[in-house]
Formats: sequence, structure tokens, C-alpha cells
Amino acid sequence: MFLLFATVIAMGQTVPGGQAMPGKKRMDVTVPFAGNGQQLADSEFMFVTAVCSRLNIMPILVKYETVKGYWEHQRKPGVTGPVRPPFLVVHGNVMYDLYYQSNADTPYLQKESYQHTLTTVLTVKVKDQYPMHVAFTTRMGNSPLYRNLTDFNLQFTNRDFKDMLMQRAQGWDGLRLKQWKYLDSLKGVINAKEQEIGRLQHWDQDPSQLLKLIQIRERQLYGRLNDSIGRLKDSLAGRLHGPDSLRHDNGADSLMARYKAQYEENKQKLDSLQAALAKLQRLYDVKNRQFGGDKKQLLLGALNGRGSNKEMADKLENMNLPDSVLPKGYRQLLAVRSFGIGRTMVNYSELTAKNISVLGMQVEYNPSYYFAFATGVVDYRFRDFVSTQNRTHQYLNLIRIGTGNKDRNNIILTYYTGRKQLYNFNTTVTDSTPIAPQDYRIMGLSLEGHWALGKNTSITGELAKSSLPYYARAEHGESVMGSVLQLHDHTNEAYSIKAISLIPQTGTRINASYKMMGANFQSFSLYTTGSRQTAWNVRVDQPFFKQRLMLTGAIKKNEQVNVYQLLNYNSSTVFKSLQATLRMRKWPVLSVGYFPSEQITKLGDGRLAENQFYTLVGTASHFYKYHHIMMSTILSYTQFYNKQADTSFLYFNSKNILLNHTVFLDAFTINGSLTDAINTDYKLYGIDGSVQWKLRSWLTVGGGMKYNWQTTYNVAHIGYTGMCRVVIPKVGELALMADKGFVPGVNRQLVANNTGRLTYTKTF
Repeated sequence: MFLLFATVIAMGQTVPGGQAMPGKKRMDVTVPFAGNGQQLADSEFMFVTAVCSRLNIMPILVKYETVKGYWEHQRKPGVTGPVRPPFLVVHGNVMYDLYYQSNADTPYLQKESYQHTLTTVLTVKVKDQYPMHVAFTTRMGNSPLYRNLTDFNLQFTNRDFKDMLMQRAQGWDGLRLKQWKYLDSLKGVINAKEQEIGRLQHWDQDPSQLLKLIQIRERQLYGRLNDSIGRLKDSLAGRLHGPDSLRHDNGADSLMARYKAQYEENKQKLDSLQAALAKLQRLYDVKNRQFGGDKKQLLLGALNGRGSNKEMADKLENMNLPDSVLPKGYRQLLAVRSFGIGRTMVNYSELTAKNISVLGMQVEYNPSYYFAFATGVVDYRFRDFVSTQNRTHQYLNLIRIGTGNKDRNNIILTYYTGRKQLYNFNTTVTDSTPIAPQDYRIMGLSLEGHWALGKNTSITGELAKSSLPYYARAEHGESVMGSVLQLHDHTNEAYSIKAISLIPQTGTRINASYKMMGANFQSFSLYTTGSRQTAWNVRVDQPFFKQRLMLTGAIKKNEQVNVYQLLNYNSSTVFKSLQATLRMRKWPVLSVGYFPSEQITKLGDGRLAENQFYTLVGTASHFYKYHHIMMSTILSYTQFYNKQADTSFLYFNSKNILLNHTVFLDAFTINGSLTDAINTDYKLYGIDGSVQWKLRSWLTVGGGMKYNWQTTYNVAHIGYTGMCRVVIPKVGELALMADKGFVPGVNRQLVANNTGRLTYTKTF
């Protein structure tokens, strides 16, 4: 038995431990005591391996000569197949927000209002190959000014699909990634040797070497001249001054010898480098063919190319890439510029549909030809308020067909139709007699062309013709399509041209546009009708001092878009704006702007009044480090140039100054600000400070105080703010905010406004 145990010890493996192995079969082995009276026991396991099982023996220090062992049956690991990606991979966030406000800071009287908002934004990958974006939002509250909304959007763009292909191209698989890194390092060695060869090839042409050679030649010539003069002196004096006559000559000869030696050394080094470079280049070519490095460069070049989507797909197809890089249907998906269901944005052209929010579907498909389609409900003349009135149903149907690349040269024909309510918010009733509903349908055709004139200039031109308004058609009894096809009537026509250019030598960017719309022209980009409209806009961006200073100037006419304008409104005001931004390293960012604004007011008798005013804004912001502490400082100045009769703003023709400073410490964020609001009636001074303390990685609390002093009325107001943010693992982030502030009230005095917000956010 002793020999058996000794054999076990000799053949076994030692695994640290000392605890019994639960769930294993136990057996006892009797072992005699050692000659010195100590038991052959230890605090380690002893294993004896076999083909499919092993013998585990755990010696334990016990009183008797017995060792307790455990028998474990080890199964052979099964063969696992390739891991399949899940059908859906979802990442994104979910946010719930509850907002409370005791007094609304609006021209409308509203008290004790609250609003619930639930929003989620998701990035979805189907089979880890097809990326999409999903967004959902719903909002409800007790405010009479805001109606409850629920929107959904599913969006796919070829931009996201290209980004996914780029990521796969960068890391094809682990082996190829290592191979490409090897190729990159080998290419770096080749580039270094090429630079060294270039340096040696032009060594003798370097200005310093040429100067040195000239100096050596001069010393040789000077030495020979001194030698001839010295020999003449020696003959006259009867003695020869050997060292003096040979000093210059020997020095020049030694310099020339060293120069020739260095030349021969560089020549030999150049020959060896050229031989080594040829060997490295052959090795790089062989490895590049083996690793498929050309495919990677071709793949990245195809995805970054400026050709059409069809040309891109043809290049990818000729590369014979595996399915792990190019999924099925990639040719069609690369041609899908955008596809959306739900609440989508339709932005096609200046004269058809521009920046229109549609609840429906839209798609853009652009391989070598162009096709676009959009349909859905349009919320025209209805913002979030006035929810108690019945809304007239409005819709848009649009089809675009053309040829060329949407981002380069193209010609596109557009047909649009739908219903747009511009004339009344809803069908009214007078003396209990309903007014007959009018035919508000519109229809039109547009032809648009885009031309790229080189790399830095592009021109877009468009002409369109629409149906006549319902009141103009009623005079002649024409149909909607019939009014479109009347070529002799030019009142329902529109023209547009736009140019964008960059001057590389000066970095100047120029944007210019011009539009002319007839009195009876109708589209989903134009709100007004009934008067001939002309609009133009010119903007120039000019950098100075190596992009440190940027000047922006703009001038425009009739470019304001307002859904509450009267139908025959036509503005002749020319607005000017100017902005300058200075960015210098280690200096604050300075920005100054002079911007126009306007306010459209509908008077009680149906007339329209337009008021203009300008705003001067100047800011200086700096993010810096002081004594290893990060800080941020912002100084802002704002001034309105208007009159009390020009606007309903309470602070007309006012000046506002703000100074804000923030200090970022390890666990604290300290913020303080000073404000000064000056108008013709009084001055309002304010000071506030707040602190946020990160107690733990999952807990942040903060609070602050604010003080306001209003002159003329000599009233002081004290407010406060508080916040708390808690991060719960696997649950999300919970944030709570409360604030007591002040808003303008009646008689130009401040009234208290209590706000609160509860927010829950989960990111996954």
C-alpha cells in the first residue's frame, strides 16, 4: 500500500487547495506513518490522470494513517459550431421627464402646469448587418396651450450602412488585422529607407556641403600661392622655410582627402541601402498579395469614393469579399439614401417640399438613377397650441424621378399633390348654416438640375408650375390638373437658382440664392399666396490669419418663413447681419454678431404689421487650467435695438450682461454668475452661486442660492435651487431638480416661478 501511495505521489499533479471537493465519489487509502513519527499528509491535492477520467487524492492531516481521496469523472468537451449573431441587437436610451411650472414665462397666462414626456432612441442591428434607428416620443400634460403628441420614427440611411462597412473593413478579422499591422510597419521601414536614400543622393548638392567644398578649393589655391611666394623669399634669403610653405597646402589636402573619403563612404552606404530597399519592396509585394492588403485599400477607397452608388457597388462586387464584410443585398442598401416610416422630415427642393414634417413614409433611392417618394399627413398652420380647434386634414404625396448622383450632377423631375389649408384654420359656421367646404387641393410639377463646376463650385436651378388656388380656378371652372397645364398663364410659375462656391486660395465661402414666385404659385415650401414674391440671400464667410479669425456677412430679402403671415404678405425689407469669431490658442474665444429679427403681428382688423429690430451679441469664453485646476469663464453682452411699440417684449431696447465662472475640482463643481439687465424702466441685478458634490460614483447632490435686486421698485428677491442625481446599477439614472426663480409679471414687477423636474434615464 505504501508503494502504491508513493507511486501516486510520483505520478500525480499538485493543485493548491485543502478543501473537499463536493459532489465527487470518495475513497479511503490507508497509509502507514513515516519513520520519524509524522504522517505522510499534506495540504495539497494529488491527481493521477487517465484517458477519460482522473484520480483525485486529497491528503488531510488526521490522527490516523488514512488519506481521503475523491474520484472525478471528466467528460470530453463537446464540439461547438460557429457562433451565430443574434437576430436583433438593440442599443439606445429611454428617458422619462416630468416637468412642473407654477408660472409660464410666455405672453399667455398659465399657472400650475405640468408635462409628462417619454422618449426612447434606439440603434437596432438586424443580424448584426443592417443598422436602423428607431425613435418614439409621447407627451401629455394639463396645459391648454399644448396638445398631447405621440410620434414614432424608423429610419435607415446608407450613411449608417457605409459606416458599418468601414468598421468591418478596418477590422476584417483578427488575423488580417495583425497581417495589416505587419504590412503597415513594413511600409514604415520602406519609407524610412527611401528618405535616407534621398538624403544620400542629394548629399553632395546640399548647400552646406557645396560651401565646404568651395572653402577647401580656396584653401588649396591659397596654399599654392603662399608656397610660390615663400620659395621666392627662400631663394633671396638663402634658406628654405619648409614648414611655413607646406602648412596651408597640407591642411587643404587633408580636408579634401576627408571629403573624398566621406563621399566614397556615402556612395557605398547608398548602394547597400538601395539593395536593402529592393529586397524590402519585394517582400512587401509578396506579403501584400498573400494578406490581401490591396483589397483593404480598395475597399476603403470604394467606400470613401465620390462616384455613384452603382459604381461603388460594382467595385465591391469585383473584389470578391466574404459575406462577413458585405452582407446580402448590399448593392440595393447602398443605393437607399434614406428610408423612414412615421414622423419623418421631407427636404427635397426649394419650390416643392422643403423642411416639411410628415407623418407617413418617405424613401430616396439613388443607384445610377434617382427615385424618391413621400406620402403622409402634414401639420400645416398648427403648432402645439390652439389644440381646442378642429384641425383640417392635410396631406402630401410626392414623386421624384431623375438621373445622376444626388450629391453631384443630376436632373430631377418632381410631381407633387396634396391638400394644404392656408386660408382658414377650420371650416367655420355662420348663422347655423355651414359653409360649403372648398377644394384646397394643390398640384404641381418641378424640374431641378444640379451641376458641380469643378471641386469647389456647384449651381442648382429649378423651375416649377403649380395649380391655381381654388378661388382662381372657380372663376373659369378649371380642374386642378387643367390649371397646371395652362401654359399661357405665368402667375402660377416659380424660378429658383442657388450657387455655392469655395475659393481655395483665400478660403472664401460664398452662398447665394434667388427665388421668384408668381402670385398664384402654390407648393409645400411656400406658405403665402396671392402676391408675387421675390427673395434673395447672399452670405460670405472669410477666414483670416490661418483660420484664427472668421468673418461672416449676410444680406437677405424676404427670406423669413412664418406660417402665420397673411396670404398676400410680401416683405420688401432688406436685412443685414455680420459676425466675427476669433480663435487663438491659449486665448479666449471672442465672438461678436449683429443680427436682424422681425416680428409679424396680425391686427384686429385683419391687417398685418411687421416690426423689425436688431440684436447685438458679444461673447468671450475661455476653458483653461490654473494651478492644475480646470476652469471655465464666459462673459456675454446682449443689446436689443427696438422700441416699445415694435415688440411685445417686456425688456424692449434693453442691455443684458452676464459673467459666469465655473471651477472643476475632483469631487466638486463650483459655479457662480453675475447678471445685469438694464432697460428704460429699471435695472435688475442678480447674483447666484451653486455647488455640485459627487459624494460617490453613483451619487451627486447640489444646491445654490440666487439674489435679485430690482431698482425703481426697490424690491429684493431671494431664490434657491437644488438637485440630486442617483445612478442605480442595471436600473438607470434618476435626477431630481427644484428651482425657485422669478419671471416678469404684471406692472413690470417680478413674480415667483417655481419649477421642478424629475428625470429617469436608462442607457443600454
